[in-house]
Amino acid sequence: MSLANKISILRILLVPGIIASLVYYHPDRDGLRFLTLGLFVVGMVSDALDGFIARTHGQQSQLGTLLDPIADKLLILSTLISCSVIQGLPASMRIPAWFNLIVITRDALIVTGTVVIFFLQGRWHVRPSRLGKWATGGQMLVIPTVLLGLPLAAPLIVVAAALTVVSAIHYIRVGIRVLG
Repeated sequence: MSLANKISILRILLVPGIIASLVYYHPDRDGLRFLTLGLFVVGMVSDALDGFIARTHGQQSQLGTLLDPIADKLLILSTLISCSVIQGLPASMRIPAWFNLIVITRDALIVTGTVVIFFLQGRWHVRPSRLGKWATGGQMLVIPTVLLGLPLAAPLIVVAAALTVVSAIHYIRVGIRVLG
């Protein structure tokens, strides 16, 4: 197994630690917020690192094209959902449910479209668009901003939501073109 794929697996293994640190968060244990932040930042950095290693060291593989987006989605969605549903979190660390609904809907559309294309054309080729990467980047930036309680969290959530909707529309259009 390549180093790039091992880094993707590391990102998956960070998820339970992130969820646990949010579940057990309490203002008296504020260090858990920073543990969550640290684990998430490690995940963000490892996302960039595994892609860089795969491209520069010829470690791109079929497994990597599957593992990388799964690791990204697990990292982002588990953190977003946790920050939305865990009742013990202060308001400053909460993410609105509507934002999660937009993110999950986009991801469900991408997965469904990919499966449909695979079954109709017999091939599976996932290539994230630049717009999709911006949307994912926006989603990733929401999390540290919320965990740090920064005042720009609300406008950033709106911008990330808009990017997510626009990228969903873009992927739908690409899927329709592929299906011809």
